[in-house]
Amino acid sequence: QVQLVESGGGMVQAGDSLRLSCAASGRAFSRTAMGWFRQASGKEREFVAAISGSGGNTRYADSAKGRFTISRNNAENTVYLQMNGLKPEDTAVYYCAATLDPNYLTDYWWAYNYWGQGSQVTVSS
Repeated sequence: QVQLVESGGGMVQAGDSLRLSCAASGRAFSRTAMGWFRQASGKEREFVAAISGSGGNTRYADSAKGRFTISRNNAENTVYLQMNGLKPEDTAVYYCAATLDPNYLTDYWWAYNYWGQGSQVTVSS
């Protein structure tokens, strides 16, 4: 069992930055690959980024490349999503998720076993 708690969302203006955090508990953190997804109102959940258990491999959605950075601190059981150059279209609820295979960096939301409660990010123009 893995428990995930996101924090760091908020309301910002276009061009600003935010860093989301996701604190994990309940399982050896380095044995889980972690992902960030987002869901805008009225839209399907979409992949943002993923990182392997060791932190050595990452994967990004095209919309996130060059602006967002996923990282993790296994000593603190936390994964981060640094978001720079935010745009209004980044407005969504952001979720962190964990999959039990530490090397499986997938963009399929159904492959993730555990989910956080979500953190709202609102970007105004």
